[in-house]
Amino acid sequence: MQKILIFGIGGFAGKYLAQEFLNNGYDVIGSDIVQPKNLQHNVSFYKCNLLEYDNVSKLINNLLPDMIVNLAAISSVATSWNIPQMTMSVNVIGALNILEAAKLSKKMPKIMFVGSSEEYSASEFPLNEEYKLNSSNPYGISKVTQEIFAKLYRDQYGMKIYCVRPFNHTGVGQSDSFVLPSFCKQVAAIEKSKMSGVIKVGNLTAKRDFSDVRDIVRAYRMVIESNDCTKIYNVGSGKAYSLQSLLDYIISLSSQKISVEIDSERLRPIDNMYICCDNTSIRSDLGWDPQYCIYNAISDIYNYYLSL
Repeated sequence: MQKILIFGIGGFAGKYLAQEFLNNGYDVIGSDIVQPKNLQHNVSFYKCNLLEYDNVSKLINNLLPDMIVNLAAISSVATSWNIPQMTMSVNVIGALNILEAAKLSKKMPKIMFVGSSEEYSASEFPLNEEYKLNSSNPYGISKVTQEIFAKLYRDQYGMKIYCVRPFNHTGVGQSDSFVLPSFCKQVAAIEKSKMSGVIKVGNLTAKRDFSDVRDIVRAYRMVIESNDCTKIYNVGSGKAYSLQSLLDYIISLSSQKISVEIDSERLRPIDNMYICCDNTSIRSDLGWDPQYCIYNAISDIYNYYLSL
């Protein structure tokens, strides 16, 4: 049985990725700075801060995993504008600590780093992997830097380091600092109040490629199981949805009268108006294909907030 170590397992995608590997016969081990409450009972857990190299090295050397996936990150663009220094520390120094520890371990594991569509320059067309990287925010810049170090260690030390660039994804458990959970939480609160209400939003004219998180983590598994670690894959639905249309759908789930108010605090300093994934490569190379509909994911999130 192959052993996989997931750093950042307490984050939104962590439990979904753990379940994906469990379903496919792996021994799953998770790590984070605090132990998550909803961790599966058959997942071992070890506390570790990625910014503490000695602890990262000790953990990797003690466990000797076959694979490592790093989900630990400052993953919000909005947050990265507020704390750019911490964003670079966690997303780049944390990745470097994993690379150094894995390089020196007795058993050199496969490693996967999770990038982002935010690495790309703005485009009016679906983005493929060859499109220019020129991020316009601290989060995207940190992910570009992470990939540069991944290539350096791959080239210099022969390490098998995989990189993916997922586009927006969501599901139950994602923080309401992200747009779709924010919409769902606000609308569900108004529905439960049985009164009309107002929800606050940011830029609704932007179009984004949204996927169900379960499709995304399946792609992660398929990529790290593949042989060619030099090829970076985009992961996304291939469809761009306007935030206005998704908000309209969420509002339609409520029986209450809801008005919308633009909140300047929710607007980004720089915001790409259109981001869509060209997922041709991962579909043709690995046979990955989305299995879930984003509207079902939204309904699940909305019903989750209704149930609280």
